[in-house]
Amino acid sequence: MTESANPLRLGLIEGDGIGPEIVRATRAVVDEALEVVGVPPVEWVPLLIGHAAIGEYGDPVPEQTLEGLEGLDAWIMGPHDNASYPRAHRTGLPPGGAVRKHFGLYANIRPARTMAGVRSTASAMDLAIVRENSEGLYADRNMFAGSGEFMPTPDIALAVGVFTRVACERIARLAFEIAGRRRKQVTIVHKANVLPMTMGLLRDVCYEIAAEYPDIETTDEHVDAMAALLVRTPERFDVIVTENLFGDILSDLAGELSGSLGMAASLNCSDTHAMAQAVHGAAPALTGHNRANPVALMGSAVMMLRWLGDRDSHSALHRVADRIEYAIAGTLRAGVATSDLGGLASTTEFTEQVRARLHRW
Repeated sequence: MTESANPLRLGLIEGDGIGPEIVRATRAVVDEALEVVGVPPVEWVPLLIGHAAIGEYGDPVPEQTLEGLEGLDAWIMGPHDNASYPRAHRTGLPPGGAVRKHFGLYANIRPARTMAGVRSTASAMDLAIVRENSEGLYADRNMFAGSGEFMPTPDIALAVGVFTRVACERIARLAFEIAGRRRKQVTIVHKANVLPMTMGLLRDVCYEIAAEYPDIETTDEHVDAMAALLVRTPERFDVIVTENLFGDILSDLAGELSGSLGMAASLNCSDTHAMAQAVHGAAPALTGHNRANPVALMGSAVMMLRWLGDRDSHSALHRVADRIEYAIAGTLRAGVATSDLGGLASTTEFTEQVRARLHRW
């Protein structure tokens, strides 16, 4: 792709619960920012997951959606609420996990930082958790076929954790590349003291990759110590690289420390595809009340635009991303926030404030 290439074609999946509200808010902000910067408008391709897909196709992740995504480079996905699906559709991977596995989105990047105007537990924090997204201790993601969980008797349940050198190498290399654009620090998080073969492989491979990046400071921490250190001194950390389950837990902790899970952006990606999907869930209690915080999904869309800009050497997409980030920060700094952040703004009011600030660069 070049600066004068055809308009982007991006998927738009509203999902369940508050998904339609925050996806529409995010689309409005992206569309406005593209227009302000002078980038051709996106061709949005609407696709279904979750309750809407069950109603239309009888499947929460229909083949029609996967086929539609095949022709796209990136997409925005709203949250899913698989716990509320009809019983027949509650088994197997939830929609987000199914899409990640289908497209081999091996990396999950989750930044967390404190922002002016947002009450937070952490006084200062600006870090990124780089989570291996395809293996590790999440048994439902690491098998070619089957869930990786099984019960030899009704009273015994087992789960298989999988760690391969190739997966450890690619997630480590991505973490070091990201750190090279930030403060040049990487912390490897593991539990090799009690899982020396699996977690030891992750730790050792990360250190092997670290040798290729001599300008980056590399340390490691056990996951339990890391959780305590994130609470105590989160400002110490820059890029954290870890396995699937640990990354999920630590990124939720970091999101809350920054003010709210409603702030927690996330990008799932491979070398060829990217999915913007906020960390938080579908929040069914907020559905239809115009109270959901769209910041996390807007931030996820910013990450998607930067991923496309990097991959395709499209500098204008970086300018679009910068403008959205600036507008979100300015809105929060001005005290405009949704209820989870202690504010009074509705989803719509917050979105309109962000759109207005896109013009004040």
